[in-house]
Amino acid sequence: MIKVVAPMAGITDAEFLNKVIPYGFDVATLGGYSLDQPTIDASRKIIERGRNEFDFSLDEIFSHIESEVNSIKKVHSNVKVSANVRATTPRPLIKAGNIKNLDIIEINCHCRQDEIVAIGCGQEMLNRQDLADFISEVVDNVDSEVSVKIRANVEGIDTLAIAHLIEDAGADYLHIDAMKKGVFEADWELLTEICNNVDIKVIGNNSVNSRENLEKMIDTGVDGFSIARSVISGNLDFDISNF
Repeated sequence: MIKVVAPMAGITDAEFLNKVIPYGFDVATLGGYSLDQPTIDASRKIIERGRNEFDFSLDEIFSHIESEVNSIKKVHSNVKVSANVRATTPRPLIKAGNIKNLDIIEINCHCRQDEIVAIGCGQEMLNRQDLADFISEVVDNVDSEVSVKIRANVEGIDTLAIAHLIEDAGADYLHIDAMKKGVFEADWELLTEICNNVDIKVIGNNSVNSRENLEKMIDTGVDGFSIARSVISGNLDFDISNF
């Protein structure tokens, strides 16, 4: 079972991840990071209205990620390091995906902040007609593995169809925030349907905030699970190392 510390904008840096990896995680995700000028500008607008975001200029972001990766590897050499990233074109993601010692580049098709969505990134990526080509271009040109993180049940989007598209595009992991509008638990039924119909490794996210919900997540058939908020808030009061 793959155990992932999920990305939270402005929070999951190397210092934080080095502290929480010993709780039993075997993949640590940095980010999310903005890698081109449109996404950097959008991130700064988000910061201006009081939300957390990482704020790095184009001339420092890639060296920063490399430094963060190495800071984790020096302490936890056996842990895979992932970077969750956003850009309007594949090229910056390819550059990041070839950073030395980075194990996984994760394409962010998940963020729902208005400023990110307005430039066609985050969950708006799911509406791109060229999404399969975008993912394939990254897959074909990086040394790292490729993950794609999506938000489930986005209006107008067939989540299972997107899962098949990501699998066919050659990604190694499908990371699903199994959010369902108006429901305060993950969409267990949708996760089960996806796991039963794809061969790609599925990482389930959302509602892993108790042992009971973790067992529900595992029962859907996922290959792994990710946790963010419970770790960040300090409310992870159950042992994940036995799963």
